[in-house]
Order: sequence, then C-alpha cells, then structure tokens
Amino acid sequence: MTEFLENPWVQRLGFVLGGFVLGLLLELVIIRRAHKLAERTRFKWDEMIIGSLRGVGTIWLVAGGVYLALNVGTPGPLLVSTTQNVLMVFVLGSVVVAAMRAVGGVVEMLSGRAGGAIKSPTLVTNLARMAVGILGLFIILQNLGIDITALITAAGIGGIAIALALQDTLGNLFAGIQIILSKQVQQGNYIRLSSGEEGWVTDVKGRNTTIQTFPDGNLVTVPNSLLASSIVKNFSMPRKALWVTLEIGVSYDSDLEHVEAVALEVAKQVLGEVDGGVPGEDPIVRYHTFGDSSINFDVRMMVREFRSQGPVKHEFIKRLHQRFGDEGIEIPFPIRTVIMKGGGEPTVDE
Repeated sequence: MTEFLENPWVQRLGFVLGGFVLGLLLELVIIRRAHKLAERTRFKWDEMIIGSLRGVGTIWLVAGGVYLALNVGTPGPLLVSTTQNVLMVFVLGSVVVAAMRAVGGVVEMLSGRAGGAIKSPTLVTNLARMAVGILGLFIILQNLGIDITALITAAGIGGIAIALALQDTLGNLFAGIQIILSKQVQQGNYIRLSSGEEGWVTDVKGRNTTIQTFPDGNLVTVPNSLLASSIVKNFSMPRKALWVTLEIGVSYDSDLEHVEAVALEVAKQVLGEVDGGVPGEDPIVRYHTFGDSSINFDVRMMVREFRSQGPVKHEFIKRLHQRFGDEGIEIPFPIRTVIMKGGGEPTVDE
C-alpha cells in the first residue's frame, strides 16, 4: 500500500482529482449559495458578477492540481513546458470568458437602466463580448510567444477576402449598427414599414431585426439592410401616446352643436374610465364633409400607446351609439334615389 501511494503517477493523479473535487465543492456549495443570496437582494450587480465567475474557480483549482502534479518526481522538460502552456491557456481563457460574460452583463444592465425594462440589442451585447474575446486571444497568443503582428497582418489580408465573400452579411451587420446608433428605431417601439409589415421591435441582431406583430403576436424577421433603407413610421416616437381618429356621420336634420357636445362628453368619459386613455388631453371634434346622406365629422382621442387604441375605440363606439339613440340623433344609412325613365316608379337603393 505504501509503495502504491509513493508511486509518482498516483500522487499526480491525486493532486488533479483533489483540485477537481475542490472545484466542484466551490461551485455546488459556495457559488450556488452566493447566487441564491444575490437573487434576493435589490442590488443586481452582485448577481451579474457571481454569474460571470461560474466555472472559473473549478478550472483554476484543477489547473493548480495539475501544476502541483508536475512537481512530483522528475517529468520530462518537454512535458513540463507543454503542460504549463496548456495550463496558462486554460487559466487565461477562463479569465477571458468571465470578462466576456461580465461585459455583456454590464451592457445589458446599463441599457436596462437607461431605457427601463428594455435590454440592450443582441448585436450590441455580442459586439462587446467579441471585442473582449479578441483582446483576450491576443493576450494569450502573446504569452505563448507567438508574434501577433504577423497574425494581424495575415488577418487583415484574409479579412479583405472574407469581406468580398460576405458582402450581404456585412451589409446587414453595419446596417444593424446604424439602426442602433441612429436611435430612430429602438427595442419596444411600434413601427410600420413601407412594405406593410408592422409591430413591436423585439431585438436587433447581426443580420436582422425581429418584429412582433399585433394582434396575433407572430415574429417577423426583417433584414437590417432592408429596414435601414425603408420608410418607417414609428408610433412610439417622439412619444408613445398617439391620437386615435374615428369618422362618424349624422343626418342633415341633426343639431350639430348638440351632436358635438354629446360626442365630446362621451369621449371624455371613455378617456377617463377606460384603461389606456389619456384623460389629460381633451378630445377634439371636427366636421369636415357634406356626405351623400350624412354630415361627417372626426372624433380624435389621445391614447397611451398603440395597443390602447383598440379598447378605447371599442368602448367609445358602444357608448356613443347608445347615447345617440337616447338623444334621438340619427346615424343614417347610405341612401340613393334612382329615377326611372319612361314613367317607371322611382326606387330607393339603400
């Protein structure tokens, strides 16, 4: 038994397994409990930091066990140098991965703080992580003694060939960056494209922008280059509140002053009682057309956001129809009188 324990390979394996077991205990006991405690606090940065460090401690402890195993016995110089380089790559790589997670979390948290519950677009988060990853790769290569100058030169030459082969992909990528930087279309905005697609912007990615349609809730994928070159109507900017217009007609025998007063009264009631209305903005009534069978007018009401117009319209039409009936105000049917030549009786086409 003593000879078995004194065997160098057994001792090396013991150091490696010991580091692995300590790493598992660190993850399962300390990190997991710390994450649960962080979820209970209002401070979100601690949760993000702990989440970024997941798995890093295990890699470091296993790497430490392997390093201690190298000091047992007299392993060959080539094995020692190769193992040390591999350990350095794993340790630095784990640091880079943790930094990429942290940077992505910081970008999302800062964007959420600036814009409410809307997170940063996926494209911005991925670009931030990619920048940290490329920087970390250069640091690892430099520590391995590789000349990164020649690598950068070769990457530049190869990048030209890749750019020519991926023109559409890169066009969508830069169009996505332009969309984000211009801030004319942002996550959570309700937009309508000149091609007819409309809905809420849910995310801006490297190749496309996703839009959730209303009211069915399906996702529409629009290439960034198409969105950047389209005529876009943004219903959420410069503010989310918008005017809703309904066209109504009353008979020529109606008292227009009374009609206007009734319509305004009903509109104010709806805006004050229906969720989605803006009671601080007075509704507007404007007569505009002498129609074939009615005098037509518009009622304009301010609603809180695009999705609010449906309930407000629904309730206003019901209440106005009932109120017009109570007040004796007629909403006429379209009527056309046809005169027949040759002595025939005139007919009325409704």
